[in-house]
Amino acid sequence: MKVKDIMSSNVSFVDDSAKIPEIALIMKQQNIGAVPVVQNNQVTGIITDRDIVLKVLADKKDVNQTTASQVMTTHPVCIEENSNIDQAANLMAEYQVKRLPVLSEGKLVGMIALGDLAIEHIHVDEAGEALSGISKGITH
Repeated sequence: MKVKDIMSSNVSFVDDSAKIPEIALIMKQQNIGAVPVVQNNQVTGIITDRDIVLKVLADKKDVNQTTASQVMTTHPVCIEENSNIDQAANLMAEYQVKRLPVLSEGKLVGMIALGDLAIEHIHVDEAGEALSGISKGITH
């Protein structure tokens, strides 16, 4: 099975000048924990709810002035839509991430999360392997 078969294709994203309240509102409205950052049709980063807590709130930055570019993870690990599910699970485990932006010819077309792997009963093994890898820590 391919990534495109189980990814979420209704993806909200922001540009690098988006302020934290805007990003948090997207997360709340969409019930998601990560928002890709896109500039010139390219994924340049990803900001997670954890980034907001640790890099903004814990560091006592002004949430109304802090932008995505200041706290996002740059060069996020992405996957092509025609990759198979095993590749997605392996990337999640190797890079210790629970979500991957999905690309088609370099452009954002979706997101796949660890939960997406777990929902598909046939992919429980892949989800378990990814979670096991995430729990062990980065190996590269």
